[in-house]
Amino acid sequence: MDKDLLFKYNVPGPRYTSYPTVPYWQQSPPTQTEWNNLIKEAFSFSNRNEGVSLYIHLPYCESLCTYCGCNTRITINHAVEKTYIESLLHEWSIYKRLFEGQEPVIKEIHLGGGTPTFFSPENLTWLIKTAMEGCRIHPEAQFSFEAHPGNTTDSHLEALYRVGFRRISIGVQDFSPIVLAAINRHQTFEQIRHLTQKSREMGYTSINYDMIYGLPFQKSCSMMETMIKVVQLKPDRIAFYSYAHIPWIKPSQRSYSENDLPDADKKLALYQTGKNVLELAGYQDIGMDHFALKSDALFKASQEGKLHRNFMGYTEANTRMLIGLGTSAISDTWFGFAQNEKNIDTYTKRLQKGELPIYKGHELTKEDLIIRKHILNLMTRYETHWPQPNQICEAFNEGLQRMDEMVKDELVILEPYRLRITDKGRAFIRNICMALDARLWADKPINQIFSKTV
Repeated sequence: MDKDLLFKYNVPGPRYTSYPTVPYWQQSPPTQTEWNNLIKEAFSFSNRNEGVSLYIHLPYCESLCTYCGCNTRITINHAVEKTYIESLLHEWSIYKRLFEGQEPVIKEIHLGGGTPTFFSPENLTWLIKTAMEGCRIHPEAQFSFEAHPGNTTDSHLEALYRVGFRRISIGVQDFSPIVLAAINRHQTFEQIRHLTQKSREMGYTSINYDMIYGLPFQKSCSMMETMIKVVQLKPDRIAFYSYAHIPWIKPSQRSYSENDLPDADKKLALYQTGKNVLELAGYQDIGMDHFALKSDALFKASQEGKLHRNFMGYTEANTRMLIGLGTSAISDTWFGFAQNEKNIDTYTKRLQKGELPIYKGHELTKEDLIIRKHILNLMTRYETHWPQPNQICEAFNEGLQRMDEMVKDELVILEPYRLRITDKGRAFIRNICMALDARLWADKPINQIFSKTV
């Protein structure tokens, strides 16, 4: 990659799991009545067509991984499990009442965190079985969960397999003992190997590894060693994320110095080293930070133009309705977003009052919807087009005019009614989407609120 381009475009920017991005949601969230109406409308459409996705946030961890940017609660008190699950089920029951007797068709479930496997196999079984009462499982349903190698047992794998889970995402991050010590991550290669092999033996059909580049003390040589171990274990897909250094939001990241982090040049070298090893091993680049084998459903979806992206990341389950349960979880009706309270105590108290615990949200305007669709197309297909007049607006045209410099730098190709990202431009996909981000340009942040794009 041209280093001049790297330094030119390495600026703070969103990851575009939504548009508008969370900092640009309206100041006041939709009222309970407005959100209920958005849910009812989305459910009516989604349930008839593609089904409903569920994201369940399980925030507890026994120890803090210092790099982590997720909403977590650190404790070794497992007595919290029962109370929290009761709150999740209460929240889900409120949503189910909004469906007015219609049986929800569940297309996708993802257990995220935190550490979902903090919870016992018995409690996870209770959560899923109870949540699925009065629901119908879509014939192409995909159930997945995030697994910490340090505490995911064979019993966890067996219990979740029995209630329909066939996908597991293992938090690897890195294999270097020096890097793992710096981020307070306690796990071994043998634990990850065992978890991978045991999942395959049980019948899990897709195994994902989460990897991160840009962590403290990472070097190209250690990244090479890490990726060689990864390809030896051969997960079906890999999320190779750029570390987001946001100590003003996550103070735990101050446990190491910025001098311990690779600079932009070295961070790019880490990414290129990892990417080269993966591609030599047969992995295909299918979207920002994501790689998959040709046999994996995520790759097939990308080839067929069916890849989707939401708050859970890339998925081939293209549902318009995503309901987020639990603290900080975000729901998406396509026409609106709502995020739950982040504090567990506040979340629980609001549910006890019989109300959905929403503290932040946004109802999309017509302009938002047009730009959202084009950004989603770029993130999932590396191109977008607008053959009909109703697929554009003034704000979108203004975004296209901001592409002039990127056209000169050969990052994008702008044609009549079509925008395509070049192979060279894929590394700068966040910057390209930023050019179309009307809300970002209308109100540029004074302080840094996003991580760097490269």
